[in-house]
Amino acid sequence: MCELIKFIVTQLVEDKDSVNVTLEEKEGVEVVTIKVADDDIGRVIGKQGRVAMAIRTIAKSVGIKNGKHYSIEIAD
Repeated sequence: MCELIKFIVTQLVEDKDSVNVTLEEKEGVEVVTIKVADDDIGRVIGKQGRVAMAIRTIAKSVGIKNGKHYSIEIAD
């Protein structure tokens, strides 16, 4: 899952080297944390959060297929 999210986010941002995606499990939920450069946070969130919602939708569909629950967090 981390590789998929990292690929998507890397295609969106200008500073590709600053993309950091981590995965940790909390209470049965796999939490994916996305960290990018300060200038690129708006690109990952998108207008009215549409890009972030699209990333969460992809994570939800992968989670349904794998029988897991993913939570996407964008760190600022």
